[in-house]
Amino acid sequence: MKKNLLLYILLAFLIAVNGFFLFNYLGKPSGKMQRSQQDPMAFIAEQLDFNEKQLAAVKELNRKHHKKMRQNNDDLRGLKDALFSQLSNESLDETAIDSITSIIGVKEQELDKMAFYHFRSIQELCNETQKEEFKKIINDGLKKGGGDRTRTPKEEGERSGPPPPRGDGRQGPPPGH
Repeated sequence: MKKNLLLYILLAFLIAVNGFFLFNYLGKPSGKMQRSQQDPMAFIAEQLDFNEKQLAAVKELNRKHHKKMRQNNDDLRGLKDALFSQLSNESLDETAIDSITSIIGVKEQELDKMAFYHFRSIQELCNETQKEEFKKIINDGLKKGGGDRTRTPKEEGERSGPPPPRGDGRQGPPPGH
């Protein structure tokens, strides 16, 4: 009977510890996770302390921007599907591949320009104090998001973690590269 009682107490203790762990580590997101899941425009509006008029203008800009971006991304997806559908062709048409990849490059350029002009439009909504803060936010975002071109390839590798998986599911570049 004493052996069973000890097992029941140990079992209750383990259940309580597991429940505590699940609640604290999985049940509620940390502050860092909450910030990363927050809408970027909500973060910018909060940091810049936008008034109601500015918030309404930003929401409208975002709506239009996302619609354009979605259309461009759909076009890109179709182009990439067309490109990779060429993999199974018996004969390889270099002209078609060059043409598709050129169009993909133009679409990628359009995405970058859309993002640039979108942020430019948001900046134009700001007063002088907000413009300085906006500039800091954008510069910080570029540094954290890989826009900092002053890093050496070695530093980039140290920062990025393990290499992406190969086509065969293993880590690292394919053999011979």
